[in-house]
Amino acid sequence: MPVSEARVRSFRVGDTVTLNGTLFGIRDRTQIEMFDRGRATRFDLRGHAVIHTAPNVRKVVPTETFPAGYAPICIGTTTSARMERFTRPLMEQYGVRMVIGKGGLAEGSQAAFAELGGVYLAIIGGTAALETTWVEAIEDVDLDDVNPESLWKFRVKGFGPLLVGMDSHGGSLYREVANQAQARRADVLASMGVKPWLS
Repeated sequence: MPVSEARVRSFRVGDTVTLNGTLFGIRDRTQIEMFDRGRATRFDLRGHAVIHTAPNVRKVVPTETFPAGYAPICIGTTTSARMERFTRPLMEQYGVRMVIGKGGLAEGSQAAFAELGGVYLAIIGGTAALETTWVEAIEDVDLDDVNPESLWKFRVKGFGPLLVGMDSHGGSLYREVANQAQARRADVLASMGVKPWLS
């Protein structure tokens, strides 16, 4: 990290990605502060990935091991859907290239990925303990008055593999799964002699 637009546009749904270097943690309140209340961050997010998280941390004396004065206890990922409206401004105003979360995002984010060059990276729910082992340190923190929904700067190594769930070419694993489920549902209902509702 950081990565170029060209590199991100080379990713396709189904690819796996593992991150090294800087990863920024962000959540609902963080983005409300940034985009609804006009607060700027001192961090340079251009070309970086953000992960939807509000980590469980412990305040400690700053040291070389804990440069920000926080020890990571559990850094898990939260559901992305409620942060849908922030994808485009994160990309347009701050240059974010990748969003990591659970459950996918909607068509507005898909359009932003296509127009601006970005991807959504999916992580499996319930893996917070494992994710925490991929975080080498909490290097810095901004907007810390909304802790734990601060803007976190993590140093990561081998963070992943993460699955490309949405790409910049219109591909969406979530749409594919939904379409397949609807098709299977129709087949099952037909096999039972159930006719579809007509409107």
